Amino acid sequence: QVQLVESGGGSVQPGGSLRLSCAVSGFTFSTYPMSWYRQAPGKERELVAAVTSGGVSTNVADSVKGRFTISRDNAKNTVYLQMNSLKPEDTAVYYCNAGYYRGYFYYSLGGYWGQGTQVTVSS
Repeated sequence: QVQLVESGGGSVQPGGSLRLSCAVSGFTFSTYPMSWYRQAPGKERELVAAVTSGGVSTNVADSVKGRFTISRDNAKNTVYLQMNSLKPEDTAVYYCNAGYYRGYFYYSLGGYWGQGTQVTVSS
């Protein structure tokens, strides 16, 4: 079955860095766009960034632009999110997901989500 397993979260101080990983199985990973979403307490889930099947990053949220980098390794069926210069407002549960593009927008395929990985940024 489809599995999305996020890892790499943790608790860091502002300005710190984390590298999240999402191990994917159950479908032909290399043919699908992928993405990272996050959901903070009391807020809607938001798209952080997406990456095409060929590894081109898209739809990077303004709030993380210049600080976060999405990438993928199709040989390893893994999506990464490198997070630098972390801020308290980055605190959230981070999820990866497959998606699709429609026009200039990226949408989650829905249905399949991992357990998420918690990122907490605090002093």
